[in-house]
Amino acid sequence: MMLTALGLMSGTSLDGVDVALIETDGKQVKAFGPSGYRPYSPAERNLLRQALSEAVHLPQRDARPGILAEAERAVTLAHAEAVAAFVAQNRMKPEDIDIVGFHGQTVLHRPERRLTVQIGDALALAKAIHIPVMHDFRAADVEAGGQGAPFVPVYHRALANSLAREGPIVVVNIGGVSNITYIDGNDTLIACDTGPGNALLDDFMYRTMNQAFDTEGKFAALGKADEAWIARALELPFFASPPPKSLDRNDFVALKLGDVPPADGAATLTAFTAAAIARVIPLLPRRPRSWIVCGGGARNLTMLRLLRERVGTATVEAAETLGWASDAIEAQAFGFLAARGLKGLPLSYPSTTGVPMPMTGGVIARP
Repeated sequence: MMLTALGLMSGTSLDGVDVALIETDGKQVKAFGPSGYRPYSPAERNLLRQALSEAVHLPQRDARPGILAEAERAVTLAHAEAVAAFVAQNRMKPEDIDIVGFHGQTVLHRPERRLTVQIGDALALAKAIHIPVMHDFRAADVEAGGQGAPFVPVYHRALANSLAREGPIVVVNIGGVSNITYIDGNDTLIACDTGPGNALLDDFMYRTMNQAFDTEGKFAALGKADEAWIARALELPFFASPPPKSLDRNDFVALKLGDVPPADGAATLTAFTAAAIARVIPLLPRRPRSWIVCGGGARNLTMLRLLRERVGTATVEAAETLGWASDAIEAQAFGFLAARGLKGLPLSYPSTTGVPMPMTGGVIARP
């Protein structure tokens, strides 16, 4: 049975709430619907940055001390506003939507402690929007010993299988953290985080230029990357460890560039992201034939160019060129995951998160 599923995603880049509608049975996508976006205000973004700092000391996943309670209310309200605006703009009614997939805002991801924390009150959201909400997608995986990330591979596979092209295909999502999904036919699905995505670069741009990000990579294009710094950074044990593996947004904040011109700093961090993605190639079963880039990094032309330089003869293309809605893919994915969760289908696998067996997940909050 096909479901009309609305996916919501607020990623580690802290830019805002993505909304996307799909029609799916949890195995394939029958149709893509419209998408929307509700940006976080500067005040909301600052609140979330504070929440990220305070969450480092969280003892358990349901604790909301101090600023975290305020941040959770803000996240919930922003998502409710995003859904209300989307429904109004597209002349829909709540009853037109079967299920909402609500990821929430990750503030801590520590799978080695069997702890992952996404803030956002799903019950309050369901009551505000009058639609059932599936949430808490990662908890079951982490509790079972999985990495709890990345969680979009099953959706990447559904998209890639619709392409008439020979594999292996790698779908790269460059958000705050970068992750890849390696797809080679129906049987081989491998995924992992590869390293920093836009997080280090965005934080650097905010700190040095008071800009949220480097538009199209134009600023990095003016600078010169410090290849020696990148080589040292890639010696961290994470980069040599095989998939599956995952990261917290702040796992690389200890890497300091030192006193460098801002353009050189941006160039170095952009090149570091590309190099970290390419570093996964020796860890994969076969060398990929094509790389499809989605997420915010797909709009960074300098990052795409640097990735092309590092992956040899393989093609590198932005997801948009294939007709995929790059900005909406993660939101679409959580609509897809909500449909899978409703049907008890696996959301994660040993080869994507390291979980001992294929795991379903998600919890339903009803209005």
